[in-house]
Amino acid sequence: MKRVASAFAVIAAVVGVMALSLPAQAAEKGKEHKVVFQVDQNDPATMNLVLNNVQNTLEYYHGKNEDVKVEVVAYGPGLNMLRDDKSPVKDRLKRMKEGSFPSSLQFSACHNTMMGMEKKEGHPISIVPEAKIVPSGVVRLNELQEEGWSYIRP
Repeated sequence: MKRVASAFAVIAAVVGVMALSLPAQAAEKGKEHKVVFQVDQNDPATMNLVLNNVQNTLEYYHGKNEDVKVEVVAYGPGLNMLRDDKSPVKDRLKRMKEGSFPSSLQFSACHNTMMGMEKKEGHPISIVPEAKIVPSGVVRLNELQEEGWSYIRP
């Protein structure tokens, strides 16, 4: 009888430990990753480096069956990455945006920079349809960091 009681105690302890570890595993599996990349240079090599890093980030977390939100914020000379008339990576932006599901990929264009370029060039600036316009690129980076996003600058 003592053996049965001892075996039962061991089984109960193992089941208890497993039950306690399941919420931790579930919480880790459900962890949402958030990464923001900055682009502030009008350099195709830098733009492609950022897009390579974005693609690697998406693939890494997809491989772990984990969600990730990625945002690329372009401002200053880097806004050329998201200009419909000048982007050297325009086709790649479209492919990446279309292929990012189930994760989230957002491209954000700085309105302050847009206004400066429009004033300097004397005509409206068009942004690629895959991007949204944010009031300020620097402020957007700051807000995302305050929300716990990891910040990457190539």
